[in-house]
Amino acid sequence: MGFGGFDIFNTFFGHRRAQRYGVQRGADLRYDMEIILEDVSSGLEREINVSRREICEVCNGSGAEPGTQPKQCPQCKGTGQVQHVRSTGFARFVQITRCNACRGKGRIVESKCKSCRGSGLVSRTRKISVKIPKGIESGSRLRLSRQGEAGEQGGPSGDLYVVIYVKHHKIFQRSNSNILCDIPIGFTQATLGAEINVPTLNGKVKLRIPKGTQTHTIFRLKGKGLPRLHGYGRGNELIRVIVRTPKKLTSKQKQLLTKLAKELGETVSKKKGFFK
Repeated sequence: MGFGGFDIFNTFFGHRRAQRYGVQRGADLRYDMEIILEDVSSGLEREINVSRREICEVCNGSGAEPGTQPKQCPQCKGTGQVQHVRSTGFARFVQITRCNACRGKGRIVESKCKSCRGSGLVSRTRKISVKIPKGIESGSRLRLSRQGEAGEQGGPSGDLYVVIYVKHHKIFQRSNSNILCDIPIGFTQATLGAEINVPTLNGKVKLRIPKGTQTHTIFRLKGKGLPRLHGYGRGNELIRVIVRTPKKLTSKQKQLLTKLAKELGETVSKKKGFFK
């Protein structure tokens, strides 16, 4: 129930446990971090700058000028709340609100600390180290306990949530722990077979293309994908080969292809400009 709410418990039983409004947990903070797919593969540790409110070192969070002490609020007797009781017949209604004299803190600072202006908190920017695990997914949240803003009146600090975003890769697409890419090859390579260099997240490797490979054939490079976040080993790299058809040919190349078509029993167009 919020401030100024109706206390149905007190309607029938006439009492409520005291609550100190002054002690408050610090706010949680969010930090968005962008990483690349290679970082997902290897994992990394990065320092980030976080602006947050911390306990004032001059007054140790009391809000009072050094050499002085906050005093108990005479209106709420240090509870930070006041009760308003109203009786109607057999019913007793109790409304509990925040104390206006101390603003719910239960204490009054007469001589305010010059560093924090009586709040007990100051703004600071801190470097915090964040460990990014291998195989992390885009949109994942990493919780850093007690790295948020400091609490008030001795309350615990909040948490820091680092939200991870993986940048789009110019070559690879991701599917869980697998990565996929398209690699173009020539039609003679597909027909006669070849050995080509293909990219991975850790440099190039050799891939053998068998004779008679058709376009959109998928080859698997085992263990060349991403680490499994909640398991063992790595995923695979899936390579889809795209057979390229040449758009420009010399006269000699046209003659050779025409001869090949006859050998294969294929009909080709003889119109001028077909190969342009």
